[in-house]
Amino acid sequence: MSRFDRRLVSCGLVAGPLFILVFLLEGAFKGSGYDALRHPVSSLELGANGWIQVANFLVVGLLTIAFAVGLWRSRLRAGAVLIGVWGVGLLGAGVFVTDPVSGFPVGTPPISDYTTSGALHDGFSLPAFVALAAAMIVLSRGHGLKWLLYSLLSATAYLVCFVLASSGFNQTASLVDVAGLFQRLTVTIGWAWTVVLALRVLRRT
Repeated sequence: MSRFDRRLVSCGLVAGPLFILVFLLEGAFKGSGYDALRHPVSSLELGANGWIQVANFLVVGLLTIAFAVGLWRSRLRAGAVLIGVWGVGLLGAGVFVTDPVSGFPVGTPPISDYTTSGALHDGFSLPAFVALAAAMIVLSRGHGLKWLLYSLLSATAYLVCFVLASSGFNQTASLVDVAGLFQRLTVTIGWAWTVVLALRVLRRT
């Protein structure tokens, strides 16, 4: 693997931790009715200093696409395409700001009417989440039993948390107040897997 290819793959070491660090810090200081246990990461785009989460989506999306290019050049073609879809979804989530949900910003209804921007935000985000789960499954094969089990268990936990988060954001009464928590578990599980994947590819070469 060339030095350039190693740099591309190394973007996969940076993207996830950076994304998580930024949304944790911003969520902790957001105030004005934002509750990290209840509200999605995307809602950080709304209100004061929303540009921070927009920039987080865009920067990490570019890092993820660079990582996908590195995987492609490392001959992990199917996984590279799926990781690339994840990266494009992050870019779309940054370009198109989400709609209010679960009462944030303060004074908005639990579920707001769709705007064009909100619809496009979700239109980019949903395939991206699915693509990352698919990448965990596709790239689980042929690299040892431990990696297989880790990838499949990660994919399972990721999908379960994703469904629970989505149900909460759709106002399922028992999940509304913890939907943000389940979404953060979803993205943390997914990003942790991408970091381990990047490490494996770098060590292999």
